[in-house]
Amino acid sequence: MSEAAVAVAAEGLEKRFGPVVALAGLDFEVPAGSVLAVLGPNGAGKSTLLRLLAGLARPSAGRVRIGADEGRDRRRMRGRVGYVGHATFLYPNLTVRENLVFAARLHGVARPGARADALLAEQGLAALADRPAGALSRGQAQRLAIARGLVHDPPVVLLDEPFTGLDPASADRLAERVRALAAAGRAVVLVTHDLAQAAALGDRALLLVRGRVAFDSRGTRPSAAALEAAWREVGAA
Repeated sequence: MSEAAVAVAAEGLEKRFGPVVALAGLDFEVPAGSVLAVLGPNGAGKSTLLRLLAGLARPSAGRVRIGADEGRDRRRMRGRVGYVGHATFLYPNLTVRENLVFAARLHGVARPGARADALLAEQGLAALADRPAGALSRGQAQRLAIARGLVHDPPVVLLDEPFTGLDPASADRLAERVRALAAAGRAVVLVTHDLAQAAALGDRALLLVRGRVAFDSRGTRPSAAALEAAWREVGAA
Protein backbone atom coordinates (compact mmCIF):
# COMPACT_ATOMS: atom_id res chain seq x y z
CA MET A 1 0.00 0.00 0.00
CA SER A 2 1.50 3.31 -1.03
CA GLU A 3 1.78 6.16 1.42
CA ALA A 4 -0.36 8.34 -0.86
CA ALA A 5 -3.21 5.80 -0.70
CA VAL A 6 -3.49 5.98 3.09
CA ALA A 7 -6.30 8.33 4.12
CA VAL A 8 -6.34 7.47 7.85
CA ALA A 9 -3.58 6.00 9.99
CA ALA A 10 -3.36 5.24 13.70
CA GLU A 11 -0.01 4.35 15.23
CA GLY A 12 0.26 3.12 18.82
CA LEU A 13 -2.99 4.96 19.58
CA GLU A 14 -3.97 5.09 23.24
CA LYS A 15 -6.54 6.98 25.29
CA ARG A 16 -6.76 6.94 29.07
CA PHE A 17 -9.19 8.63 31.42
CA GLY A 18 -7.28 8.63 34.67
CA PRO A 19 -6.64 4.98 35.53
CA VAL A 20 -9.18 3.76 32.96
CA VAL A 21 -7.70 2.62 29.64
CA ALA A 22 -10.23 3.32 26.89
CA LEU A 23 -7.91 2.41 23.98
CA ALA A 24 -4.55 0.69 24.05
CA GLY A 25 -2.01 0.37 21.26
CA LEU A 26 -4.17 0.53 18.14
CA ASP A 27 -2.38 0.36 14.78
CA PHE A 28 -4.27 0.44 11.48
CA GLU A 29 -4.55 2.19 8.13
CA VAL A 30 -7.59 3.01 6.02
CA PRO A 31 -6.91 3.51 2.30
CA ALA A 32 -8.89 6.04 0.32
CA GLY A 33 -11.92 4.41 -1.27
CA SER A 34 -12.34 1.76 1.43
CA VAL A 35 -14.49 1.07 4.49
CA LEU A 36 -13.12 0.06 7.89
CA ALA A 37 -15.82 -1.50 10.07
CA VAL A 38 -15.23 -1.21 13.82
CA LEU A 39 -17.22 -3.51 16.10
CA GLY A 40 -17.29 -4.34 19.77
CA PRO A 41 -19.50 -4.56 22.85
CA ASN A 42 -20.54 -1.49 24.80
CA GLY A 43 -17.55 0.16 26.44
CA ALA A 44 -15.08 -1.27 23.92
CA GLY A 45 -13.78 2.19 22.95
CA LYS A 46 -15.43 2.51 19.54
CA SER A 47 -16.84 6.02 19.97
CA THR A 48 -13.65 7.15 21.70
CA LEU A 49 -11.72 6.00 18.64
CA LEU A 50 -13.93 8.05 16.33
CA ARG A 51 -13.49 11.15 18.49
CA LEU A 52 -9.72 10.76 18.28
CA LEU A 53 -9.86 10.32 14.50
CA ALA A 54 -12.12 13.37 14.22
CA GLY A 55 -9.72 15.54 16.23
CA LEU A 56 -12.32 16.06 18.95
CA ALA A 57 -10.05 14.54 21.62
CA ARG A 58 -6.32 14.19 22.10
CA PRO A 59 -4.67 10.76 22.37
CA SER A 60 -2.81 9.91 25.55
CA ALA A 61 -0.12 8.25 23.43
CA GLY A 62 0.50 7.44 19.79
CA ARG A 63 -0.70 9.49 16.86
CA VAL A 64 -3.43 9.90 14.27
CA ARG A 65 -2.78 10.93 10.69
CA ILE A 66 -5.44 12.09 8.24
CA GLY A 67 -3.80 12.11 4.83
CA ALA A 68 -0.51 13.91 5.38
CA ASP A 69 -1.80 15.79 8.43
CA GLU A 70 -0.80 14.58 11.87
CA GLY A 71 -2.97 15.13 14.91
CA ARG A 72 -0.86 17.99 16.24
CA ASP A 73 -2.92 20.41 14.14
CA ARG A 74 -6.38 19.31 15.20
CA ARG A 75 -8.21 22.20 13.50
CA ARG A 76 -6.70 21.34 10.13
CA MET A 77 -7.38 17.66 10.73
CA ARG A 78 -11.05 18.32 11.56
CA GLY A 79 -11.39 20.11 8.23
CA ARG A 80 -10.51 16.87 6.43
CA VAL A 81 -13.04 14.77 8.33
CA GLY A 82 -16.81 14.46 8.18
CA TYR A 83 -18.10 13.16 11.51
CA VAL A 84 -21.62 11.80 11.96
CA GLY A 85 -22.23 10.90 15.59
CA HIS A 86 -24.70 8.45 17.08
CA ALA A 87 -27.02 11.41 17.79
CA THR A 88 -27.69 13.68 14.83
CA PHE A 89 -27.37 16.97 16.79
CA LEU A 90 -29.39 18.81 14.16
CA TYR A 91 -30.94 22.18 15.00
CA PRO A 92 -34.61 21.17 15.24
CA ASN A 93 -36.04 24.68 14.75
CA LEU A 94 -34.00 25.36 11.62
CA THR A 95 -35.20 24.00 8.32
CA VAL A 96 -33.43 21.15 6.58
CA ARG A 97 -31.75 23.58 4.19
CA GLU A 98 -30.85 26.05 6.95
CA ASN A 99 -29.02 23.29 8.86
CA LEU A 100 -26.82 22.65 5.84
CA VAL A 101 -26.24 26.31 5.00
CA PHE A 102 -25.23 26.99 8.61
CA ALA A 103 -22.76 24.09 8.60
CA ALA A 104 -21.35 25.18 5.23
CA ARG A 105 -20.71 28.69 6.54
CA LEU A 106 -18.97 27.32 9.63
CA HIS A 107 -16.60 25.41 7.36
CA GLY A 108 -16.00 28.41 5.10
CA VAL A 109 -17.56 26.72 2.08
CA ALA A 110 -17.89 28.96 -0.95
CA ARG A 111 -21.51 29.46 -2.06
CA PRO A 112 -23.04 27.67 0.95
CA GLY A 113 -26.57 27.82 -0.48
CA ALA A 114 -25.57 26.09 -3.69
CA ARG A 115 -23.65 23.46 -1.75
CA ALA A 116 -26.67 22.84 0.49
CA ASP A 117 -28.96 22.44 -2.53
CA ALA A 118 -26.58 19.99 -4.19
CA LEU A 119 -26.40 17.83 -1.06
CA LEU A 120 -30.17 17.91 -0.58
CA ALA A 121 -30.60 16.59 -4.11
CA GLU A 122 -27.88 13.97 -3.58
CA GLN A 123 -29.48 12.70 -0.36
CA GLY A 124 -33.03 12.77 -1.72
CA LEU A 125 -34.08 15.55 0.64
CA ALA A 126 -34.82 18.39 -1.80
CA ALA A 127 -38.59 18.08 -1.27
CA LEU A 128 -38.04 18.52 2.48
CA ALA A 129 -35.77 21.58 2.25
CA ASP A 130 -38.21 23.92 4.02
CA ARG A 131 -39.36 21.46 6.68
CA PRO A 132 -38.07 21.98 10.25
CA ALA A 133 -35.40 19.40 11.02
CA GLY A 134 -37.26 18.48 14.19
CA ALA A 135 -40.14 17.14 12.07
CA LEU A 136 -38.01 14.60 10.19
CA SER A 137 -38.23 10.84 10.62
CA ARG A 138 -35.20 9.00 11.99
CA GLY A 139 -34.14 7.94 8.50
CA GLN A 140 -34.57 11.44 7.07
CA ALA A 141 -32.66 12.99 9.98
CA GLN A 142 -29.83 10.49 9.45
CA ARG A 143 -29.63 11.46 5.78
CA LEU A 144 -29.48 15.12 6.75
CA ALA A 145 -26.76 14.44 9.31
CA ILE A 146 -24.70 12.65 6.67
CA ALA A 147 -25.23 15.55 4.24
CA ARG A 148 -24.02 17.94 6.94
CA GLY A 149 -20.95 15.75 7.48
CA LEU A 150 -20.18 16.01 3.77
CA VAL A 151 -20.84 19.73 3.43
CA HIS A 152 -17.12 20.60 3.25
CA ASP A 153 -16.33 17.67 0.92
CA PRO A 154 -14.04 15.80 3.34
CA PRO A 155 -11.88 12.88 2.16
CA VAL A 156 -12.63 10.94 5.38
CA VAL A 157 -16.10 10.13 6.77
CA LEU A 158 -16.66 8.77 10.29
CA LEU A 159 -20.02 7.13 11.05
CA ASP A 160 -20.98 6.20 14.62
CA GLU A 161 -23.78 3.59 14.73
CA PRO A 162 -25.63 5.15 11.77
CA PHE A 163 -28.04 2.20 11.38
CA THR A 164 -29.51 2.49 14.88
CA GLY A 165 -33.26 3.05 14.79
CA LEU A 166 -33.62 2.70 11.03
CA ASP A 167 -36.30 0.53 9.42
CA PRO A 168 -35.06 -2.08 6.91
CA ALA A 169 -35.73 0.10 3.85
CA SER A 170 -33.90 3.07 5.39
CA ALA A 171 -31.02 0.80 6.43
CA ASP A 172 -30.72 -0.49 2.85
CA ARG A 173 -30.61 3.06 1.51
CA LEU A 174 -27.95 4.01 4.04
CA ALA A 175 -25.84 0.97 3.11
CA GLU A 176 -25.94 2.12 -0.52
CA ARG A 177 -24.81 5.59 0.56
CA VAL A 178 -21.87 4.13 2.46
CA ARG A 179 -20.85 2.17 -0.64
CA ALA A 180 -21.21 5.32 -2.73
CA LEU A 181 -18.94 7.27 -0.36
CA ALA A 182 -16.19 4.68 -0.78
CA ALA A 183 -16.77 4.46 -4.53
CA ALA A 184 -16.24 8.23 -4.71
CA GLY A 185 -12.77 7.76 -3.18
CA ARG A 186 -13.54 8.62 0.41
CA ALA A 187 -12.24 6.59 3.34
CA VAL A 188 -15.05 5.53 5.66
CA VAL A 189 -14.75 4.37 9.26
CA LEU A 190 -18.02 2.73 10.27
CA VAL A 191 -18.79 1.89 13.91
CA THR A 192 -21.59 -0.66 14.12
CA HIS A 193 -23.00 -3.46 16.27
CA ASP A 194 -24.43 -5.14 13.18
CA LEU A 195 -22.17 -8.01 12.12
CA ALA A 196 -24.03 -8.48 8.83
CA GLN A 197 -23.61 -4.81 7.90
CA ALA A 198 -19.93 -4.92 8.85
CA ALA A 199 -19.39 -7.95 6.63
CA ALA A 200 -21.41 -6.47 3.76
CA LEU A 201 -19.78 -3.03 3.81
CA GLY A 202 -16.34 -3.43 5.35
CA ASP A 203 -13.14 -3.95 3.39
CA ARG A 204 -11.52 -4.57 6.77
CA ALA A 205 -12.97 -5.11 10.24
CA LEU A 206 -11.64 -4.54 13.73
CA LEU A 207 -13.30 -6.05 16.79
CA LEU A 208 -12.45 -4.08 19.93
CA VAL A 209 -12.77 -5.44 23.44
CA ARG A 210 -11.86 -3.24 26.42
CA GLY A 211 -9.93 -0.91 24.14
CA ARG A 212 -7.80 -3.58 22.48
CA VAL A 213 -8.04 -5.33 19.12
CA ALA A 214 -9.46 -8.81 19.63
CA PHE A 215 -9.88 -9.55 15.91
CA ASP A 216 -8.53 -7.95 12.75
CA SER A 217 -9.44 -9.12 9.25
CA ARG A 218 -6.46 -7.29 7.77
CA GLY A 219 -5.59 -8.54 4.32
CA THR A 220 -9.04 -9.93 3.57
CA ARG A 221 -12.62 -8.76 3.49
CA PRO A 222 -14.43 -9.76 6.68
CA SER A 223 -16.93 -12.55 6.31
CA ALA A 224 -20.07 -12.81 8.44
CA ALA A 225 -18.91 -16.25 9.63
CA ALA A 226 -15.50 -14.95 10.74
CA LEU A 227 -17.05 -12.02 12.57
CA GLU A 228 -19.62 -14.24 14.27
CA ALA A 229 -16.89 -16.66 15.36
CA ALA A 230 -14.76 -13.83 16.73
CA TRP A 231 -17.74 -12.35 18.56
CA ARG A 232 -18.57 -15.73 20.13
CA GLU A 233 -14.97 -16.15 21.25
CA VAL A 234 -15.05 -12.73 22.87
CA GLY A 235 -18.30 -13.58 24.62
CA ALA A 236 -16.81 -16.77 25.98
CA ALA A 237 -13.70 -15.01 27.33
